[in-house]
Amino acid sequence: MALAIVGTFRPSRPLPFTINELRTGVAPARRPADAWAVIFRGLDAALRSADRAGLWRSRPGGAGRRAALRRCAEWIIARQERDGCWGGIQPPWVYSLIALHLLGYRLDHPVIARGLAGFDRYTIREETPEGPLCRLEASQSPLWDTAFAVTALADAGLPSGHPALRRAARWLLAEEMAGPGDWQVRKPGLAPGGWAFEFDNDNYPDTDDTAEIILALRRVDLAGQQRPAIGRAVGWLAGMQSKNGGWGAFDADNTRHIVTKLPFCDFGAVIDPPSADVTAHIVEALAAEGLARSEAVRRGVVWLLRAQESDGSWFGRWAANYIYGTGAVVPALIAVGVLPSKPAIRRAVSWLEAHQNPDGGWGEDLRSYDAAYAGRGESTVSQTAWALLALLAAGERKNSATERGIRWVADAQLEDGTWDEPWFTGVGFPRDFYINYHMYRLAFPLSALGRYLNADGRPRTGP
Repeated sequence: MALAIVGTFRPSRPLPFTINELRTGVAPARRPADAWAVIFRGLDAALRSADRAGLWRSRPGGAGRRAALRRCAEWIIARQERDGCWGGIQPPWVYSLIALHLLGYRLDHPVIARGLAGFDRYTIREETPEGPLCRLEASQSPLWDTAFAVTALADAGLPSGHPALRRAARWLLAEEMAGPGDWQVRKPGLAPGGWAFEFDNDNYPDTDDTAEIILALRRVDLAGQQRPAIGRAVGWLAGMQSKNGGWGAFDADNTRHIVTKLPFCDFGAVIDPPSADVTAHIVEALAAEGLARSEAVRRGVVWLLRAQESDGSWFGRWAANYIYGTGAVVPALIAVGVLPSKPAIRRAVSWLEAHQNPDGGWGEDLRSYDAAYAGRGESTVSQTAWALLALLAAGERKNSATERGIRWVADAQLEDGTWDEPWFTGVGFPRDFYINYHMYRLAFPLSALGRYLNADGRPRTGP
C-alpha cells in the first residue's frame, strides 16, 4: 500500500555525493518475462504516459484519486503498531513513513513522530576504532528466539520447573495475540489465537512462531496455566490451513503468483504460499497436542510427502535452504507416526549423509537457490544442528554421520560455551534479504547435543 503511494509521487532528493564506484558497467541479467509481466509493464507504461499528459488532472477522476489516497493513508495509519513500527520489519516501516510524508503528514505529526522514535529500539550503537557506529536492524525476533531457547534448555536437561523456563513461558503467554488481524480477510469466522515474531506486531501473528511457541510452552511446568493459550493457538493454526493442505506463515491460500508481476513490487516474495518448513513445524506442534490423526494433520502430512524433492530433501522457505527444510520435516513426520523405515525418511537420511562435509559438519550457502548448490557450503553450527535433529529423529543416533556431526559441534564450541557463526543462514526474502539470527548458533546446537544424549534422540513432549 505504501509502495503504491510512493510509486504515484515518485519523489527524488538530490544528494551531495554519488555511488558511482558501485557501477560495474555490465547490464544486469534480466529474468525471463512471462506474458503477465509483459502485460503489466505495458499497462504501467501506458498509465504513466497518461499521467504525464495530465489526463487524470483534467478529468473528474482527480477527485477519485484524492479519495483513494486518503483511504490508503487511513489503511496505513490503522496498522501502525504501539512501538511506532509497521509489521515489525524495516521495509514497510520506512515506506509507510515516506508515503505519509508525501501525503502531507509533517514530521511532528504524532504518527510520523512515533514511527521515527520507534527506530531507537532497532538501532544498534557500537564503539569502533574509527568512532561511534550506528546501524539499523531490519527486524527483531524475540518470540521466535525465546521459543527455541526454551526448547533448547529443556532438551539439555533443564528441569521443567526451572525459574528461567517459567519466566520465559510467562513472558510468551503475555505476548499472545488476542485481537483481529489482516488474516481475517480470508478467515473471517476464525477466532484469534497465536503469536507474532516481534515485540509489537499485533496485526500479523504468524503460524510458524505459534507452532514453535506451543512446543516450547509444553516443555514448562506452569501448573497448566498455558493450556488455555495453547488451546486457542491450536484452533487458530488448524483454521489457517490452506486448501492444498499446507500452511503459509501469515495467511491462508495466499498463492496468486500474478501479484508478483506487478511493476512496483520491489521484492519477489510478495505472496505467502505454503512451505515445507512452516507446514512441518505446525504438523509437529499439532501432533504433540494429540492431533496426529486429525484431518488437518493428515492433509498436512500428504502435502509434505508430495513436496519432497526428487533427491530426498525438502526446500525450506525461511532459512537456508534444503538442510533447513529437511531438518524440519523429518522430525515432524516421525512425530505423527511415520516409521523411520519408510521410503520418505530413508531418502532424506541418504540425502543428509551424502551432503555431509569432510570435516563432519553441514553447510549450505545462499547460492542454493540454484539447485546445483543444494546442501553445499562451508560447515555452520546451525545447519549442522538442523541435519543432526533430522538424523536423530529418524533413529540414526549410532550412524557414523551423526557421530561425526556431534563431534564437529562439540569441537566447534568456544571456551565460554557459545558457538561462532558469522554467516547468514536465515532468509527474509529469497534472493533479496537474508538474516543472521544470533540465537541460532546457541539454541540449535544445544538441542542437537541434548537430544543426542537422550535414549531415542527425540524431545520429550511435555514437562
